[in-house]
Amino acid sequence: MSTGAPTISELIAQERRLTLPRFGYDEAYALGGLLVTLARERHAPVAVDIRRGTQQLFHAALPGSSADNDAWIDRKRRVVERYGESSYLVGTRFRAKGTTFEESSRLDLDTYAAHGGSFPIAVEGAGVIGTVTVSGLPQAEDHALVVEALERFLTHPAS
Repeated sequence: MSTGAPTISELIAQERRLTLPRFGYDEAYALGGLLVTLARERHAPVAVDIRRGTQQLFHAALPGSSADNDAWIDRKRRVVERYGESSYLVGTRFRAKGTTFEESSRLDLDTYAAHGGSFPIAVEGAGVIGTVTVSGLPQAEDHALVVEALERFLTHPAS
């Protein structure tokens, strides 16, 4: 990936590459634990949320995070649920058109936020079945943390 902000094609490639063979309770716990470990190593003040459909399978709040991060998680997650793409990709698509999500989506901004940090959980043969979301860092860093965790998770999935 380039050193600047990822391009639309790079973000799309991430989503295609990070499709999982399966995803259930054990995988949610393992992925959530991996995200918490990575965040703790960096002293990142984040909250982590993992859902399959409407069920929350994992949630953790690390020191320095707040209830505000949970509100951001909900807003970013709803973007993924609506568009089927990462919240960062959705926001990037609007910016590439010379506008912003806030200006042009026509959605309630108290309900939706196209800021980086929420990523679709896609399963081979099933499509998008859930979300993994991080909030607490600048949006590019929230997104990058989720991508790094998914990349590591694909290398060493839950048993």
